[in-house]
Amino acid sequence: MNVFVLNCGSSSLKFQIIETDAEMIEQDGDKQLAKGLIERIGSEAIITFQVGEQASVKSATPLRDHKAALAHVIKWITAPETHIAGISGLADIHAIGHRVVHGAERFKGSHLIDKAVIAGVQECIDLAPLHNPANLKGIYAATELFGPAMPQVAVFDTAFHSTLPEAAYLYAIPYQLYRRFKIRKYGFHGTSHRYIAFRYRKLTGRQRKDTNIITVHLGNGCSACAIKGGKSVDTSMGMTPLEGLMMGTRSGDIDPTVIEFLMHKEGTSMEEIFSTLNKRSGLLGISGLTNDMRDLEGEAEEHQDRRAILAIEMFCYRVKKYIGSYMAAMNGTDAICFAGGIGENGSGIRKGILGNLEWMGIELDDARNATAVRGKEMLISSDKSRVPVYVIPTNEELVLARDTVRAVKSLPFPC
Repeated sequence: MNVFVLNCGSSSLKFQIIETDAEMIEQDGDKQLAKGLIERIGSEAIITFQVGEQASVKSATPLRDHKAALAHVIKWITAPETHIAGISGLADIHAIGHRVVHGAERFKGSHLIDKAVIAGVQECIDLAPLHNPANLKGIYAATELFGPAMPQVAVFDTAFHSTLPEAAYLYAIPYQLYRRFKIRKYGFHGTSHRYIAFRYRKLTGRQRKDTNIITVHLGNGCSACAIKGGKSVDTSMGMTPLEGLMMGTRSGDIDPTVIEFLMHKEGTSMEEIFSTLNKRSGLLGISGLTNDMRDLEGEAEEHQDRRAILAIEMFCYRVKKYIGSYMAAMNGTDAICFAGGIGENGSGIRKGILGNLEWMGIELDDARNATAVRGKEMLISSDKSRVPVYVIPTNEELVLARDTVRAVKSLPFPC
C-alpha cells in the first residue's frame, strides 16, 4: 500500500508518502517515496518537496488555506516530471493517515475515520484548541480532494499514554473537576515514544513485556516518558503540551500562581500570558536570542554569552530531574533512549544531562557520544555503564503509515 501521511498544523502541512504493508512492516522494509512541508499557509507559503533521496526543491506561492495547500501537493505528486516511484495518479494512493494531537480518554488507539471519529475529535477541541482544529482541516480537505471512498485513519498523539495509571495522570485538585471536565495529564509525542520503544526492542531482542526504559524526545517540543512492561506509565507533558520539560519556546513546569501575578503586574490578559508561556519562553525566553539549541551552543562557545549558557544549563538540569524521578518511580531502568533533533544531534546536551550520574550506573562514552550522528541508531554509553544509553532517531510518520495499514486491513496493533 502507498500511504499518504498527513500532519496539519495551524498554518502548516507536512506529508510523506510511504510504501508499506503487513509483510513490509514485519521485515522493516517500508519505503519512503516522497515528503514535503508547506509553511505559512494563508499567505505566501514556503514549500519544500523531496522525492526519495533526491535533493529537496524549494519554492513559494500564495496558498489561502489547507485545502489549497493539499491541492498543491496533489498537483506536484501527480505531475509527470515529479517521478515518484509507483505513483502516476491519485489512484496509486491507497490510504491516508492523519496525525491527530488530542484523543482525550475516548481514543486509546488508531481508528478508521468516520462520522463518529470526527465528532470525537471535535469534542476534544476544548483540550487542544490550537491543534485539533488544524487536524480536522486536513481531514476535511483530504475527503474533498481524494473523495469519500478513500480510507482515512486518525492516529492520536495521546493514545500511547492511555495506559498511565490513575496515580500518575490525576492532578491533586478536587476530584470532581476531573469527573466533570476530564482535567488530567494526557501526554503527547506518543507516536515518537512508541516508536523509540519499538526500535529499542528490535536492537536488544527484548519482548514488549520486558521493556523498561526511559525515552527522551528533545526537539523544539520536548518530553520524557517512563515505559514499564512496554507501556507508558508516566510522561512529562500534561493536559496540554505546555507542562513538563523546558522547550524551545514553552516554559514547561511553572507555579500556576505566576499567571495571576503577571496579570496583576502587567495588566494583561490570560490569553497574552499563555501566549508568552507557549511562544516566548523556554530557550528563547531565557536566552533572549533564539529557540534553536545549535545557535545557543554556538553563542555559548564562541562568545561565552551568559544567558545562552544559562538556557542550556536550565534545559539539561530539568531533563536530568525527570530522568531521576522516573528511575525512582520505576525502581530503575534498563536503558535511556534519546531522540528528536536535539536528542540526536546534541552530544554536549546529552553529556550535560547525564553527567555526574555514575552513582546511578549511568556513564557515557565520550568518543561514542561525540560521534553519534543524526539518523543513526547508536549505543553511546561506556561498557562499564550499568544503564545503556542509546540514540534512536524517531520516525513518527512511519508509525502513522503502519497504523493506517493496520486499521484499513483490520490487523492487530503492535508498534
